[in-house]
Amino acid sequence: MLISLHVKNIALLSEVELELEDGFNVLSGETGAGKSLIIDAVNFALGSRVPKNILREDEEQALSELTFLVKDKAVKDRLLELGIDTEQDEVVIARKITRGRSISRINGETVPISTVKEIASYLIDIHGQHEHQSLLYKQKHREILDSYCMDDLKDLLLTLKNEYREYTEKKRELEEALDDNRDIDKEINFLEYEINEIKNAAIRENEDEELELRYRRMLNSKKIMEAVSNAHRSSGYDEDDGAGVSIGRALRSLNQVSSFDKELEDLSLMLSDIDGLLNDFNRAIADYESGLEYSDEEYAECEERLNIINKLKSKYGDSIDKINKALEEREEKLEKLSDHDNYVRNLTEETEKIRARLTKLCGKISDIRKKGAKELGKEIKNGLKDLNFLDAEFEISVVSDEEKITSLGYDDVEFMISTNPGERIKSLIQVASGGELSRIMLALKSSLATRDNVETLIFDEIDSGISGRTAQMVSQKLALLARTHQVLCITHLPQIASMADAHFEISKGVKNNRTETTVSRLSRGDIVNELARMLSGAEITDAVLASAKEMKELADRVKGEWSNNK
Repeated sequence: MLISLHVKNIALLSEVELELEDGFNVLSGETGAGKSLIIDAVNFALGSRVPKNILREDEEQALSELTFLVKDKAVKDRLLELGIDTEQDEVVIARKITRGRSISRINGETVPISTVKEIASYLIDIHGQHEHQSLLYKQKHREILDSYCMDDLKDLLLTLKNEYREYTEKKRELEEALDDNRDIDKEINFLEYEINEIKNAAIRENEDEELELRYRRMLNSKKIMEAVSNAHRSSGYDEDDGAGVSIGRALRSLNQVSSFDKELEDLSLMLSDIDGLLNDFNRAIADYESGLEYSDEEYAECEERLNIINKLKSKYGDSIDKINKALEEREEKLEKLSDHDNYVRNLTEETEKIRARLTKLCGKISDIRKKGAKELGKEIKNGLKDLNFLDAEFEISVVSDEEKITSLGYDDVEFMISTNPGERIKSLIQVASGGELSRIMLALKSSLATRDNVETLIFDEIDSGISGRTAQMVSQKLALLARTHQVLCITHLPQIASMADAHFEISKGVKNNRTETTVSRLSRGDIVNELARMLSGAEITDAVLASAKEMKELADRVKGEWSNNK
């Protein structure tokens, strides 16, 4: 549940804090007051694109912060998998926006936008002003049906995606093999050339690293020689000022008196160990120094070998492992081409086997969709009756075509509707008006809401294109939905606003010579005044106030009856 929204310096919103309720929350206000800015701010926090000029003028940064109360165990477990700790049952999603960049945080930890969007999908569902227009695209119909059936479809769709990828790769390989314009002999010759090139190089594992190390040493041999020689001399026993000579003298001095004091004896032993270590080091560096002599021939051989390996890397992969893998692939391909007829025959059989598996898989998916289509279609039809489509017929058509397999199956899904008695059922795309689409989308959201764990639903002007009795029925549908979910609705209809459990007014005014949008929660008396404004517009008469009061009382009675019948 979304328990609070904090917005700062976004367009006309200087600073707004909303404390939302469980149940039905309504936001209303004059046209242009900034109602949609609230939804924009929510969307910004959840990762949507931020327009360039969204920052309030003369401000350097903006903030949109959402606080959710999460109690559903399944949702908490999923959030935990994504690294979000909900031990306190709260998830705070915040986005700080500056000029040119933005930073998203969840519970104080900086996260990428992709993580915010995924987490948001478990917490909130936003129906924007024009989302119902998406119903005019058949692709959306399949997405909605699949969403309804997702518990049964999820694993099958993932398997289908992987199988279809393998199928397209095999099919492409087969098409290439059957290409009449293909010059097999030329391909064989070229493969043989590449195989011989790699084999003749006779590369050893890690040879490139060994050569590069040796080459760098030879390239810098003069500097290395000077440094090593100096270290050998300074740590040795041949020069009077060598460390070995000095430590030897110190050790002899201590040995002469160590028998007089136990502490001196311990110090003498320590120095003896140091002398031994230095002696070992001096011999080791002497051995290293003796191996630093390189001939011009050795240098040329190393350089040439490196050039051969680097040339192969540029052609076959940037490592010896990749070069060897390229060799294996070419040898395998050469073997296939050398017996081309058998290669085509095996490839054809493999492709047909994969297609058979795909067809079977698509059949299982189709069966689930067809079953779900009947259930969802029935639920939507009943939902439409609640929204004043009293004689509407609604079906979800699922037509299968085994010749049209895709990574999503072979079904063509389409919503079909008849809104008036005696009319033949037709594609929703052909017959629905804007107001009808809004109600159909609400029926869909209501049906889908019972199938998922998303607690918060936001509707931005779901009432577009409706009025009268239809508006009253839409208001009751939203209020009923709010009995099982938190609903936040921006509306211009008094019928919807009257059903609210919490009513917020969005208004615009001038403060300190600057225009600001403010949001305030309305008291009972203020709600009646706001309903009156929504009913009549500019002039609010006693009769309008009485109607507004009666509308609110009626809404309270209806909700009271629901509670009594619970």
